[in-house]
Amino acid sequence: MSFRKEWDKYRDVDEDELLKKLSEVELQKLQDELEELDPDNALLPAGLRQKDQTAKAPTGTFQRDNLLAHLEKEARERPDKEDLVPFTGEKRGKAWVPKMKAEEPIVESVTLEPELEEALANANDAELCDIAAILGMHTLMSNQQYYEALASSTIVNKHGLNSVIQCTQYKRVPDEQPNLTDVEETLKKIKSNDPNLLEVNLNNIRNIPVPTLKAYADALKGNAVVQRLSIVGTRSNDLVAYALADTLKANTTLKSLNVESNFITGAGILALVESLQYNTSLLELKIDNQSQPMGNKVEMEIASMLEKNTTLLKFGYHFTQQGPRLRCSNAMMSNNDHARVIRSDSDGSFTLTLSVPELEKAFRKRVKPKSKFNTKEKA
Repeated sequence: MSFRKEWDKYRDVDEDELLKKLSEVELQKLQDELEELDPDNALLPAGLRQKDQTAKAPTGTFQRDNLLAHLEKEARERPDKEDLVPFTGEKRGKAWVPKMKAEEPIVESVTLEPELEEALANANDAELCDIAAILGMHTLMSNQQYYEALASSTIVNKHGLNSVIQCTQYKRVPDEQPNLTDVEETLKKIKSNDPNLLEVNLNNIRNIPVPTLKAYADALKGNAVVQRLSIVGTRSNDLVAYALADTLKANTTLKSLNVESNFITGAGILALVESLQYNTSLLELKIDNQSQPMGNKVEMEIASMLEKNTTLLKFGYHFTQQGPRLRCSNAMMSNNDHARVIRSDSDGSFTLTLSVPELEKAFRKRVKPKSKFNTKEKA
């Protein structure tokens, strides 16, 4: 209790007033003391964990010879420490015996006829590999020798080399060609309703600024020609998604929209899907492979919105939960069946007005199974 009472008198002390009364020298001392309070703070650089001790004025020029002479003198004048256990010369433990090296096998020298010796001495790698294949010694060849032998045009017996263990040769995948679309020129064509511009492909163009992508979305609001828009891998974010959502509410020509592999979060995706209730022309929407996972709540909301839509036929997204995945699949199947019915109406062919669940229910009512206990027959 006495300790607490001593601290009570410091509660109402004004620290600012105390700091104003300190001089520069006292503030510097206080700063040095504070720096030494936490030397184990790993978040501070090593030079800030302790007081700077390099501000001392130099005592003179550096002289290496004088320093070495002083250190040698100090070492000679300082007496050696006495050993706790005096050395008596007695050896303890087992004496070290070096290990015997394994005897190398004696290689017998094989002498061939002078003509064969001369032929082997002058043979190149391809000819040596050919001889190894004939003698059945092809397993002694290295991988490099093997492929050089196959690539050589002078080798005769290539059949004997087939039993060599080969590494897998992968097919070379050619690099993807860069997207040569002129961003500014394409934007001008969209604004002018160019009749030849049916598809806009900005895939993998990473230096497009966000205001330019928003300008594309604004230009598509009044465009009546473009049917496909793809901005895969353009580093688009939620601002672009919100602009495209406003575009879908006003555009009646766009049939396909692809925004995969970007930085759109769940809020931007929900804005895109929600705008479909005001749009009846979009048939395909791809939103997969974003930088952040959507989460269960967002997936459930996406599935609920898609169930209310009747025009979207393809939805590109890999659901992580089985429930939203099944609901979205059923919604797309229902929309495709509905679109097929509309196409058959326009062609003048037979139209099936019942949906699949209604058709199954009607079929069950029509064909009733007979009970095996009913033995009465009609006259």
